[in-house]
Amino acid sequence: MNTAANLARLLQAFFTDRLIRQRQASPHTIASYRDTFRLLLGFAQQTLKRAPSALSLEDIDAPLVGAFLDHLEKERGNGARSRNTRLGAVRSFFRYAAFSEPGHSALIQRVLAMPTKRYDRRPIEFLTRPEIDALLSAPDPNTRHGRRDRTLLLLAVQTGLRVSELTGLRCQDVVLGTGAHVRCQGKGRKERCTPLRRDAVAALGSWLRERNAPPSEPLFPNARGGPLSRDGVEYLLDKHVAAARRRCPSLERKRISPHVLRHSAAMDLLQHGVDRSVIALWLGHESVETTQMYLQASLEMKEQALAKTTPLNVPGGRYRPDDQLLAFLRSL
Repeated sequence: MNTAANLARLLQAFFTDRLIRQRQASPHTIASYRDTFRLLLGFAQQTLKRAPSALSLEDIDAPLVGAFLDHLEKERGNGARSRNTRLGAVRSFFRYAAFSEPGHSALIQRVLAMPTKRYDRRPIEFLTRPEIDALLSAPDPNTRHGRRDRTLLLLAVQTGLRVSELTGLRCQDVVLGTGAHVRCQGKGRKERCTPLRRDAVAALGSWLRERNAPPSEPLFPNARGGPLSRDGVEYLLDKHVAAARRRCPSLERKRISPHVLRHSAAMDLLQHGVDRSVIALWLGHESVETTQMYLQASLEMKEQALAKTTPLNVPGGRYRPDDQLLAFLRSL
């Protein structure tokens, strides 16, 4: 075997055989892994002064992977979460390589043993009802793009769909009338249906009539008629958030991304007494424990719990029922 070029063969087989054929990974997963290895091979080329197609598996050892992860943080400005995501993709490839190249097991085990980086978990950002109202009022209802954007934002804050789920919606995925809902294929290829409130039904019905497109066409198209990209959703959200901040000053203190709209939908459900297991089903979470972060972020629920406690400077006492006669007089 030509060990000087085995990395190219292994990497191609990893994508075509393991990810696409065996695991049937989603396009988003494949794109994420692709970007990781484009960055890694570019870094290896710059460091080792060899073309990526001429690299061997021995070249991608633990020191090089460690230097690559440091490069992501220090020079590309990636956070610990992005670093860990890239390391997860590299680990997945080396687990596949362990079966194809058992002679390199020592090198592979050293890479697989590299730990993820710990990071501080900050409270999640979410929007309150007044902030949501200000955001939904920002798009111009007199323009087609404004009506499209308001419908998209309303659907996002009500259903909690991920940005990839929003951009992947087709006209046929919206079911109006009795039992109105929207269908989507979420993370892990799980299909789910999310019910719609009356305001969302009205907005989507109006938009579908204006859209007047075949069922298989994107629900929210870009200027060229194709589906909106993630960058396109982030651009229109940033534009409308800037306008909403002039009406709602509390938005100035918040960094708002499409995922914050998803958090806002979950927090709204939680604050209205919806059980965590239902919220996990609503959002398409793999585990109920994932919704624990919303309990930790809800200051309102913590204040309600605090109100049920006794202040420290209040002397304890024993409950004594009111006199029956006084209770009768108070009831008059």
